[in-house]
Amino acid sequence: MKNTPTFSEINSLFANDDPEEVWVKVSEIVMRINPAYDFSIARTSFNDVVRLFQGNYPGYCPIKTLYHDLRHMLDVLVCAARLMHGVHLSGTRLSDQEMTAIMIAAMMHDVGYAQQRKEEAGSGAQYTRSRVGRGIKFAQDYIIGKGFPIELATQMEFILRCTDPAVDLSEINFPDERTRLLGQIVGSADLAGQMADRTYLEKLLFLYMEFKEAHFGGYQNVHDLLNKTRYFYVATRRKLDENFAGIYTHLASHFQDLFGVANNYYLESIEKNMAYLTTITALNKAEHRAMLKRGGIVNKAETMITQADFA
Repeated sequence: MKNTPTFSEINSLFANDDPEEVWVKVSEIVMRINPAYDFSIARTSFNDVVRLFQGNYPGYCPIKTLYHDLRHMLDVLVCAARLMHGVHLSGTRLSDQEMTAIMIAAMMHDVGYAQQRKEEAGSGAQYTRSRVGRGIKFAQDYIIGKGFPIELATQMEFILRCTDPAVDLSEINFPDERTRLLGQIVGSADLAGQMADRTYLEKLLFLYMEFKEAHFGGYQNVHDLLNKTRYFYVATRRKLDENFAGIYTHLASHFQDLFGVANNYYLESIEKNMAYLTTITALNKAEHRAMLKRGGIVNKAETMITQADFA
């Protein structure tokens, strides 16, 4: 009988700053599904995407968006792996190539923010509206250029479209139900992975800066974004339950296998974030910054945004 996880073990679930530590997490999860899985394509892709974020990929600058950064990608990748395992335990078996497609899509779901050396102006946030299409092209060109199975390139268009916040899955002409499932897994991981981050609320300041640069969302200031995030969460839960068919609930099966406790720690973390957000937004605007104190993020953000954004 496994012991209930400690507070430290639960916190470590969301500690995804180090790429190599994340790769170990992901590979251990995948081997729970298939101990004989061939990691060669996934590992090559992982190395190259990390290089892209860090500015070591030929022809590209570092990805400069502060919200949609390397840490965000790692959060989504780990969540996608845990979802794959949970789906597997539910009785839906995923082939090795399907798992590879999920992992590549999770790694590349935000590469549309990447800027080539000739387009270095701005942070890349100006591509907010077009980042999905840009990401699809990058992923397909990458897969074809590497000589990976062409089916992976074909699937990327449908899977990555599921990470567009504005898309309704009924608008996507999936070639089959299996591809829909892969898209639902990656789309669920994108939403759950970011909102379960312990510093999610603080990082909304970075998201505000991205939206402001992109002239997207029409938020008047930081407080406006904080207030409207509560409504975003309601819409997110609906999307997770309906468009993505409740795939996120299978995380509980993963944690049952890992810890012996069928808790959905992602949902618990998200709900704690939303409860704290309710506390923050009930206060006067002048008190908001003092309540967002994790990770030194507010201090960093304050050097980059104007006083009017906090007015």
